[in-house]
Amino acid sequence: MSRSASSRSAPSRPVLRFAPSPTGLIHVGNARTALINALLARRAGGTFILRFDDTDTARSRAEYADAIATDLAWLGIAPDRTFRQSDRIADYEAAAERLKAAGRLYPAYESEDELELKRRLQRARGLPPVYDRAALALTEADRARLEAEGHRPHWRFRLDHRVVTWDDGVRGPQQVDTASLSDPVLVRADGSFLYTLPSVVDDLAMGVTDVVRGEDHVTNTAVQIEIFEALGGPAPRFAHHNLLTLPSGEGLSKRLGHLSLSALREAGHEALAVAAAAVLVGTSHAVEAVESLDALAGMVDLGHISRAPARFDPDDLAQLTARTLHMMPFATVAPRLAAAGIGGGEPFWLAVRGNLTLFPEAADWWALVSQPAAGVVAEADRAFLGEAAALLPPEPWDGQTYANWIKAVKAASGRSGKTLFHPLRLALTGLEKGPELAALLPLMGRARVAGRLGGEVA
Repeated sequence: MSRSASSRSAPSRPVLRFAPSPTGLIHVGNARTALINALLARRAGGTFILRFDDTDTARSRAEYADAIATDLAWLGIAPDRTFRQSDRIADYEAAAERLKAAGRLYPAYESEDELELKRRLQRARGLPPVYDRAALALTEADRARLEAEGHRPHWRFRLDHRVVTWDDGVRGPQQVDTASLSDPVLVRADGSFLYTLPSVVDDLAMGVTDVVRGEDHVTNTAVQIEIFEALGGPAPRFAHHNLLTLPSGEGLSKRLGHLSLSALREAGHEALAVAAAAVLVGTSHAVEAVESLDALAGMVDLGHISRAPARFDPDDLAQLTARTLHMMPFATVAPRLAAAGIGGGEPFWLAVRGNLTLFPEAADWWALVSQPAAGVVAEADRAFLGEAAALLPPEPWDGQTYANWIKAVKAASGRSGKTLFHPLRLALTGLEKGPELAALLPLMGRARVAGRLGGEVA
């Protein structure tokens, strides 16, 4: 029997979620999933949920949950709602009891060693290592005897052994015959829950309309659709995006600490650059700098995501960070400039942004134009620089001051090209290259410019 997943008409306000396990720092591959969900919700005026899958009490840590929340805030995708599965155990227990009463959740007593022996024997016979459902043949007396001997059951979900189909938002029409799968364990022998049941219970309770996640969950989808239906609820729409790999083809993992969001942030990479790289790599869009998350949201299209793995090169982030800064509007960066004690307003930012590779460099340029400093004055250029200083016009200065001044200096000195501009730049900034002097002069002011042309610390 073939049956499709329950479908919903496209809601005006979709509900999407990101459900990390707080067992380590999230990396750029995790950010890909979080960003796609958050941006789809943002574009449609929907809800973005952060749900900590922290039922693994042995490995989950509060500090990792806090770090994940910090990372999402840095990316600009703070959730609309936050939940912790550890707060909802009673709901999972109630759902498990419903499934037991319906005959869909049954006890099994095999140890891991016994299960591994079964799998080896099946492989030796050329059979797939699928659980043989031996536990379903146990009588009440058998179960009582096993428990009296100290065996505690784990609980398996009895699959329908049918073809489950769904229309995947990335991969198109999909089907999985659940007869090819082992009945999944939903509850461990110690009573703790594996990922699968809590995820379905929460998606139902929170009204999740779309589950967008990595392609490593494709097979899980058929199982979860059966659990949705066994609990009497509609399945959400599913979409499975490709996974990020390193240029070598190696998959990303939490052990790659240099690709954690916290490490990327500490290295000075721009959040928008990380977001653009995480979202656009492996799609039909070129990986490019964006002005805002809203602009990036407009580029997200599940149908444009490749089926092939997406190769993420960390070395590309440096250039993307620089390009992001070069196009960043003053309104976006103004709070950060103020927090860093950098003045000059929009004229300063527009003057220096094109020369930045990392944001902290803006403080160096601000110090150059606002604090006493010495330029570089060659002895052979002293007379020329003195003549240039004498030709400085009175203040106030504006965007045309530099052009008018240079015209006068050129006419008086007879210099042009590098012999004209290079000594002036060295005297005023001490550097071989940098922002346009036309934009820097009004920020520096006449007294500072005149002093540095004269070889003073000004």
